[in-house]
Amino acid sequence: MQDILELERVSSTDLVADRLRGTHVADIVHSLNEMPVAEASGLLARLSVDEAAEVFDHADLARPDALLALAEPIFAAAILDAMAADRLADLFRDMEEPPRTRLLALLKPDARAVMDRLLLHEENSAGSLMTTEFLSVPATWTVAETLRHIRAVEKTRETIYAIYVLDPITRRLDKAVSLRRLISGDPAALVGSLARHDRPITVGPEADREEVARLISRYDLLAIPVVDEKNRVLGIVTVDDVMRAMAEATTEDTHRFGGMEALDEPYSRIGFAEMLRKRAGWLAILFLSEMLTASAMQYFETELEKAVVLTLFIPLIMSSGGNSGSQATSLIIRALALGELRLRDWWRVALREAPTGMALGAFLGLIGLARIALWQEAGIYDYGPHWMLVGLTVSLALVAIVTFGSLAGSMLPFALKRLGFDPASASAPFVATLVDVSGLVIYFSVAILVLGGTLL
Repeated sequence: MQDILELERVSSTDLVADRLRGTHVADIVHSLNEMPVAEASGLLARLSVDEAAEVFDHADLARPDALLALAEPIFAAAILDAMAADRLADLFRDMEEPPRTRLLALLKPDARAVMDRLLLHEENSAGSLMTTEFLSVPATWTVAETLRHIRAVEKTRETIYAIYVLDPITRRLDKAVSLRRLISGDPAALVGSLARHDRPITVGPEADREEVARLISRYDLLAIPVVDEKNRVLGIVTVDDVMRAMAEATTEDTHRFGGMEALDEPYSRIGFAEMLRKRAGWLAILFLSEMLTASAMQYFETELEKAVVLTLFIPLIMSSGGNSGSQATSLIIRALALGELRLRDWWRVALREAPTGMALGAFLGLIGLARIALWQEAGIYDYGPHWMLVGLTVSLALVAIVTFGSLAGSMLPFALKRLGFDPASASAPFVATLVDVSGLVIYFSVAILVLGGTLL
């Protein structure tokens, strides 16, 4: 009976494998991600090495280390050998021990040397994103020779849309030629003569992914070469690698904006304990920070007892300051990420946000004053004989708090970046908490000035 069940299981796996052959790799990856890891490993074993390598090259594949660990060593070694160098480096960079050491040992000596070099680079740098499988030719080659070379090696290259022309002696990067210009060029002409620009756009291996993305976008490139201090090409970063890296960066920033650590895995695959660990720390920090709000209210307890009406506007005051701070923070973090602002621009931002905050605060203050007057005159609520002073207090406090929120929210990303932290850590909840505490102090300080001798 057990043999019959096993035979049925194997036959079913073969049918699934046959059905997936010829479909898009993204669909194969999606199917594998929905399966238990043992079943997915069995399905992979029925694919060809090239098909399996294409699956592992796909960034959305879940549990690649577990799938490789269950594969036969010979099959796993063949997959690793056929994978793109940059994707392979990502795989080993995220892998834990002991599978990492065991799978590294399966690599051929040349591939192992390449991995050792790629893994030396800091994560999310150009060096960590690059692939060493690029197309280069010496400057002495003609267009015809270059085209023959492309036909011979195209299957082993990440992209063939950019050809890098090197000095035949020093191996330094001389020119970059697009495939379109190569195809339309004179077969007898030297390949470098087709370059549109004398100096190719390059980056160093230490450049971060945001800088790489900016250059690729600005110059409309499909790939950008990564060069060393002697202008020798170490590898290339392709536009799809940058898009994937920036998508990861956007996801991380979105998580941090929400006041939590960035998730390392998709939401549905994060365990309960890991989810608690990612969220509890920031929640505890924000909770402890919000305790300062209670301390501020205790400090002004006497004023609250004398003018209970002031408590009605505390939520309005606090939320307005937090909202303005969150707006400013979001704008500045995005501008820093896009390179629109530099650290040295902090004073320009401060000079811009101060009048902006005052204007926005005055706008909200007028709305608040109108609301108090309308409610008083319509008999909806009685704010007492000094209701006009209460309205003035709320209006002036809104001007001060919104201005402070705009300044604090815009300066915090600069401060964090200067200290070496990710500006995205200045998340909206963090800024809101900071402004909540300071907002109460500002509110009651304004109240003492305006209502002193009347309600206070």
